[in-house]
Amino acid sequence: MTQPIISVIIAAFNQERYITRCLRSLLAQSFARDKFEIVVVNDGSTDNSASVLQEFADEIVLITNESNLGLPASLNKAIRRARTPFVVRVDADDYVNDEFLHLLHGFLRDNKYMDAIACDYLLVDEQEEVLARNDCLAEPIACGIMFRTEQLIDIGLYDESFLLHEETDLRLRFTKKYKIHRLELPLYRYRRHANNSTNDSAAMEHHRQRIVEKHGEESAK
Repeated sequence: MTQPIISVIIAAFNQERYITRCLRSLLAQSFARDKFEIVVVNDGSTDNSASVLQEFADEIVLITNESNLGLPASLNKAIRRARTPFVVRVDADDYVNDEFLHLLHGFLRDNKYMDAIACDYLLVDEQEEVLARNDCLAEPIACGIMFRTEQLIDIGLYDESFLLHEETDLRLRFTKKYKIHRLELPLYRYRRHANNSTNDSAAMEHHRQRIVEKHGEESAK
């Protein structure tokens, strides 16, 4: 049996509407199927997510949280479960181009000096109509970044106390020691919809202030 070299990690909480699209885009990758695993954490979902995920039981590694632990704790579970040199996060309500894994992996494999590689992304709406193309370094998001797993472990993974802005804290700690490079291709599809967690402005501001307290005022700009 071939040992996978990439772990795609997904944390899902009440994403029955979108998770099928996400997983199908990963299963349609041009990258050899036996060379990557899809690790999904069902974070105590109360909708029909569990049943949807069972339809993919033969294609994914499923971890089920009996209660909702939060996004960073679930992502850490997935990373610790991974046994691969590369890891990339995809959110359950997003989806990716079929060359996503092939191109990101190729850049990290062939450029040993690169610590991590992020791709540009398309902002899409509920109907998957493209709203904008964004530069992944100028307007960073949490996903679409392939890391070397050992380096994520080295910096201590996600801070589980950040229920929002968890990716900001991770990036700030990562880039103190390593560098994220840019692949100027929009391989990731970031879906904008009414239930995005980032729509909670009060909670976002609370965790932004925590970023400032932990990393300084400049970090939150």
